[in-house]
Amino acid sequence: MQNAAAPSAIGPLAGIRVLELGQLIAAPFATKMLAEFGADVIKVESPTDGDPLRKWRKMHEGTSIWWYLQSRNKKSIAVNLKSPDGLALVKDLARSADVVVENFRPGGLEKLGLGWDVLSALNPRLIMVRISGYGQTGPYRDRPGFGAIGESMGGIRFTTGSPDSPPARVGVSIGDTLASLHGVIGALMALLHVKTAGGQGQVIDVSLVESVFNVMESLVPEYDLLGEVRTRTGGALPGITPSNTYPAGGDGFVVIAGNSDPIFRRLMNVIGRPDLADDPALRNNDGRSKVAGMLDGVIADWTRARTVDEALAALDAADVPAGRIYSVADIVADPHYQARDMILDAELPGGTRVKMPGIVPKMSGTPGAVRWQGPALGAHTDSVLAELGRDAETIERLRREGAIG
Repeated sequence: MQNAAAPSAIGPLAGIRVLELGQLIAAPFATKMLAEFGADVIKVESPTDGDPLRKWRKMHEGTSIWWYLQSRNKKSIAVNLKSPDGLALVKDLARSADVVVENFRPGGLEKLGLGWDVLSALNPRLIMVRISGYGQTGPYRDRPGFGAIGESMGGIRFTTGSPDSPPARVGVSIGDTLASLHGVIGALMALLHVKTAGGQGQVIDVSLVESVFNVMESLVPEYDLLGEVRTRTGGALPGITPSNTYPAGGDGFVVIAGNSDPIFRRLMNVIGRPDLADDPALRNNDGRSKVAGMLDGVIADWTRARTVDEALAALDAADVPAGRIYSVADIVADPHYQARDMILDAELPGGTRVKMPGIVPKMSGTPGAVRWQGPALGAHTDSVLAELGRDAETIERLRREGAIG
C-alpha cells in the first residue's frame, strides 16, 4: 500500500522511535500511549490480514472501530517476517529504534531470528519491552497466556463479583491493559537510563499475571499473617467502612465512600443519624468495620427513600464523596468529561464522524495529541522503507517478491 502523509510528531517523546512487533491488545496499547505523546511508532503487520484487532468487536465498513482508537498515531508497514528480505527490513528498523515492543510467546522472536541477542548486537542502546502471559523465565513461560488467564492467576478474578456468584470478569481487558502500562513505565525508565546516564539498552520483561498481581494491594501479607483469603464482596470494600454501592429509588444505585473519620461523621449527619456520628466506638475505621453490616443497612435505608439525583445532591452538599454508576451514555454526556477533553471528535475514512476517548495523562507543557486514527494496512510501508534508503525500484521488487505488502 502506498505512503500515507502524517503530521509532524509533537509531545515529550518526539524523536523517540518505537518498533511494534505485536498484535491485539497488550503490546499495541503500550505503543498507543507512546505514540500519543509523540513517539514515532512503526507497527509491523502481516501483509495478508494485519493485526487481528482490525476485525474485533464492532465494525465500521469492514474495519473494527476499536482499531482506529488502538492504533492512532501509528505508522503501519506490511512486512512478511517469513521472508529473508522482510527480516532484513525489521533489523534495519531496529538499528535506528530506541524501543521495540513485542508480545510474542517467549521464544517466538528468537525462532524468527529477531531475538534480543540479535537486535541488541545491532543496536546496544535498544530497549526491548517483552509482554507475555507468564514472563520470559519460569516453568510456565512457554504456555499461551491471554489477559483472561493473567486476570485469573493474578488474583483479580477471585475477588471480583458477588459472593453468591462465580468469579466475574471486569468488563474490559484489564489484564492486558495493566501489562501495557507496566511496559510503558519500564520503557520510560530504561529510556531515562540511556538518555541521561549513558546506559545501555535492556529487556523489560512484563508478565500479564504479575501485572495484575502487582495491583492486588495487601493480598499476600494478609494471607501470610492472618490467614485471610480476600474473596468476592460485590460493591463493598471490606475493612474500609463505610464504602459500598447502595440502592436508590427508581432502581438506581449510589456509590458512597464515607471511609475517612471526618467524612463518616458528615455522612451520618446528612442521613439524620447524629447519634452514630458521635458514637466513640465508631470514631475510627477499625471500630466501624466491626459493624459494617449495620452501617450499610442504615445508609441503604436512607438511599432507598431517595432518587439517585436527590441522594447525590444531599451528599455533595455535605462534602461526602459519592457518585452514580456511569454507562457509556452517561460518560459521553457528562460536562466534566467534555471540559477535560476526554471525549474527542474524530473522522474515519470516508468522512464519518465519531467520538473517541481523549488522552491520559494531562501534561501542561508537552501534552499528548491525536494526529491520525488507526491507518490502513501497510499505509506507511513505502515512506518508511524510503527512510531506510530503499529506492522505488527496490520497494517494488520487495513487494513483487512478497517481502512486503
